[in-house]
Amino acid sequence: VIPGDGIGVDIVEEAMKVLGKVGEKYNTKFNFTKVKAGGCAIDAFGEPLPKETLDECKKSDAVLLGAVGGPKWDNLAGDKRPEKALMGLRGGLGLFANLRPAKVYDVLKSASPLKQSIINKGVDLLVVRELTGGIYFGKRGRDVQDGINSAYDTERYNVEEIKRIAHTAFKAAMKRNKKVTSVDKANILESSRLWRETVTEVAKEYPEVELNYLYVDNAAMQLVRDPSQFDVIVTSNLFGDILTDEASMVTGSIGMLPSASLRNDSFGMYEPIHGSAP
Repeated sequence: VIPGDGIGVDIVEEAMKVLGKVGEKYNTKFNFTKVKAGGCAIDAFGEPLPKETLDECKKSDAVLLGAVGGPKWDNLAGDKRPEKALMGLRGGLGLFANLRPAKVYDVLKSASPLKQSIINKGVDLLVVRELTGGIYFGKRGRDVQDGINSAYDTERYNVEEIKRIAHTAFKAAMKRNKKVTSVDKANILESSRLWRETVTEVAKEYPEVELNYLYVDNAAMQLVRDPSQFDVIVTSNLFGDILTDEASMVTGSIGMLPSASLRNDSFGMYEPIHGSAP
């Protein structure tokens, strides 16, 4: 259990109560071990993700994560910020698939900023975001070009990384409405062209699933124009980061949407809400 910072601590306490009730109902006892990550770990150990925390997570059956971050740590160097713990957990635990559902419930329709005429059509979509590749894990650095300070981050994917996230999306769609929308920027980016080619190949193994494609800018528009058109969205790390936040606001708040970060076995990291602690 990683309560994290700020509101994360309160959220995790409530989530543990829910798990306790689940355990009572199904005659199961959950054994919780609390560890530190994020800002509180910086304060205690001088780093956002201590080795002891990652080791404890690896020994567990699952991870329950609250939220990290806060104004107190905003001025730290990039590799020392609380959010670095999230990247370390995802990479260190091999959690390549992030699943975030966005569903509007009747009793919470008024929380959505969209018109009721749009919300009344129904919103029940799942974003499948690739979590351990792309620009967040690519080569990065700073240099001087023509006497001017510069910085770069590299968007890179290989076929196997794309295949496994595509399979995750298609398998999810088979349990839902059998429609996958692959989001990329294939008109501009070479990495997106490989993404689209690979997703198209994987789709052949799921003939029952309808596949369509959207450029990320159009996908952002369509999410607020008519979110009911979507079933499963599969996309890259960067695009998924942005679109999942947008999808969450369709339902009213990022604070009302859970997520799961998974790998190919039964292990996962689960967040009762999503977003940073502030």
